Amino acid sequence: MNRLKFEMSAVASLLLMLPLICVAQRTPSISYITQEQIKDIGGTVELECSVQYANQYSVHWIKTGRDRSDVVFLSTGSALVLKDSRFSLRHDPSSSSYILQIKDIQETDAGVYQCQVVLSVTNKITADVDLQVRRPPIISDNSTQSLVASEGQSVQMECYASGYPPPQITWRRENNAILPTGGAVYTGNVLKINSVQKEDRGTYYCVADNSVSKGDRRNINLEVEFSPVITVPRPRLGQALQYDMDLECHVEAYPPPAIVWVKDDVHLSNNQHYAVSLFATADEFTDSTLRVITIEKRQYGDYYCRAVNKLGQAEAKVELYETVIPVCPPACGQSYYGGDASSITVSSFLLIVTALAALF
Repeated sequence: MNRLKFEMSAVASLLLMLPLICVAQRTPSISYITQEQIKDIGGTVELECSVQYANQYSVHWIKTGRDRSDVVFLSTGSALVLKDSRFSLRHDPSSSSYILQIKDIQETDAGVYQCQVVLSVTNKITADVDLQVRRPPIISDNSTQSLVASEGQSVQMECYASGYPPPQITWRRENNAILPTGGAVYTGNVLKINSVQKEDRGTYYCVADNSVSKGDRRNINLEVEFSPVITVPRPRLGQALQYDMDLECHVEAYPPPAIVWVKDDVHLSNNQHYAVSLFATADEFTDSTLRVITIEKRQYGDYYCRAVNKLGQAEAKVELYETVIPVCPPACGQSYYGGDASSITVSSFLLIVTALAALF
């Protein structure tokens, strides 16, 4: 009888201990982890990790890069390991929560924060929370800086930027000119021109924006090489004997071309009969003037302005013909008909012609 009572007592004691045994055998778990956080620089964030059945185990906060590199231990248990006044740790025993707070958030605080419950040397339970820090766009150095292409070639300009949220890249041209792709704005990292033309040259703006600060912009200069194109403002010019006359041509080309004036297959140079001048108005534009000095009979005829660069050549004709009345300019002011002391000025000559015309 006594033995029976002993056995019943032992069973009752075992039944009373069973819940404790079950609790002791439960595996620790992380019941809650803060969801992804997106914060501004200078702000504050709290990351909470709640654990269950982990009283006998170590709980840690660590920070890693998104590629799981650069591991930094922040806390162990309820003690903060990192010596940074911006970081603090609170432990709430009632909910078994470990709350990591970061003040004055910096760009470098972005990353993955991991809550760990270490079970053994080779086993641990983890949960991650991603902290994203809003950062203004910065255009990367691997973006296009400038570009030189020959007319007809396919070219592309690239623009990449860091920042969070990921910036949007848009393209514009100087003075809001139409883009080769059509329209005034193009969106995308790569602006491609299948067959570049000389009209496409100029400054392009790559703009990176993510609504954080004012964004970032890079100016990209596209230079297009093309063969010369020549225009003449006055293809036919008349002038009287013994007066000067200026022949002009405007040359558009890149690289800058060599420009010469030719008459009767002879290249003209500066001497007592001719004066050649060149004036570059821009990288692609050059004006050239040939002054025919004190015109003689043999100097009437066709003159050719020729330009050549590595991509080709072009020429345009200017005809100089004889007139009775001097043309002003350049035959004005101190220019004289003839060359001796008895010569009359142009203005006097014109007055005489006008008077004679009135008489008849």
